[in-house]
Amino acid sequence: MMNCPSCVRRRPALTAPRRALACAALALCALLAPPARAAGPDRLAAVQAAQTLRVCIWPDYYGISFRNPKTLQLAGVDIDNARELARALGVTPRFVDSSFATLADDLAAERCDIAMFAIGITPARQARMRFTQPHLASDIYAITTQTNRRIQGWADIDQPGTVVVVAKGTLHETVMRSRLKAATLNVVDTPAAREQEVQSGRADVFMTDYPFSRRLLENSDWARLVAPTGAYHVTPYAWAVQPGDDRFHARVEQVLAEMKRDGRLLENARRHQLDAIVAR
Repeated sequence: MMNCPSCVRRRPALTAPRRALACAALALCALLAPPARAAGPDRLAAVQAAQTLRVCIWPDYYGISFRNPKTLQLAGVDIDNARELARALGVTPRFVDSSFATLADDLAAERCDIAMFAIGITPARQARMRFTQPHLASDIYAITTQTNRRIQGWADIDQPGTVVVVAKGTLHETVMRSRLKAATLNVVDTPAAREQEVQSGRADVFMTDYPFSRRLLENSDWARLVAPTGAYHVTPYAWAVQPGDDRFHARVEQVLAEMKRDGRLLENARRHQLDAIVAR
């Protein structure tokens, strides 16, 4: 066959029925195809539109985000920091009760825009939330009773027969599960429960951090601090947001960097006797 323009076979034009079938096929493909992913919400714009920054806190965290049981007033370095952040955004802070055990779910359910209660950065938490740069860092400390004869120093903790208690969902649970070799670990539901275990004698020590240890030492006569002889497990603390919104995260990071640079972060920490653990 000659290869000339007059001899090339041309595809016949679609008739009306065929065009209808083709359109139907395209429509069916569109229905079966996965929907295009919608762009995530602009949290910074939403916060400014609502004129409110919803801040998740743990109200039992002394020096960080503590609610006084008598006055019901909130106080702590991250309460002050949240007010500074809200001021920089031109909005009003609204505090939402949370906890270490429920924090990831609270952020995912959008009960708050940001969590600000000195949240220890751990791999498990990084898988579910996005952290700012650290603003504090604390090692782990132990609290025992004044009358406990078994625990005289840090080396006495990880020994056969010693019972160590930690609160569920805290970084201390994760760390002590991996670090203890001889002692028995007991996990309880609340921080108050761990204190009760030690006071009752059912446990020898409970593990905590620098801010919470100060509360016990300043407000009780039964507690005794047991400090590590060297760095045991220093954990950086930060604020946390949901993954994905780069603009909101970047603005929060900018405000935190400015607070570090101009001294406001250090001033807030010093007001609550936490300047020793400020991340530089």
